[in-house]
Amino acid sequence: MDAHDHGPAGETPADPVLAVKVLTVSDGVVHGVREDHSGAALVALCDAQGWHVADTAVTADGIDEVAGALQRLADGFHGLIVTTGGTGFGPRDLTPEGTLAVLGRQAPGLAEAMRLVNPLGRLSRGVAGTLGTALVVNTPGSARGCVECLEAVADVVPHAVRLLVDNADPHPSGEGSGGSHG
Repeated sequence: MDAHDHGPAGETPADPVLAVKVLTVSDGVVHGVREDHSGAALVALCDAQGWHVADTAVTADGIDEVAGALQRLADGFHGLIVTTGGTGFGPRDLTPEGTLAVLGRQAPGLAEAMRLVNPLGRLSRGVAGTLGTALVVNTPGSARGCVECLEAVADVVPHAVRLLVDNADPHPSGEGSGGSHG
């Protein structure tokens, strides 16, 4: 794993900045025959959002590879894990399958919202959900596509991540009792 540290790690009540880890899924990047443009684009977007990029990593395509990388990234982590790559129809595009193998709960609304931002989104098989106290979202492998998809959910992701450890987090609309959210 490549460490990409932009400041204090994690998220605490005194430090409400969203912690993020970016996972690039690409045989080409792993073997050094392709540059990681989409991972870099996600880091730039997270920086622009004011989020803390705690780590970046690269893994090969494949169910076991993705599942293992996600488990390592999520271990003891409270924040957002964004994957880029492997969500299409290619024979090695298995990021959703690897992600589903380790998710505790799915968050289909996030995946649906990400697919709606671009007509090509209909070709994405990306999923989203929880893994321990981390929220995982799959984005496409193109620099433009991954940024568009994360931007589509950036307004609700910090709230969703806070709910993973604090079910009393105030609802973004200002409505509700601050208790259980459905």
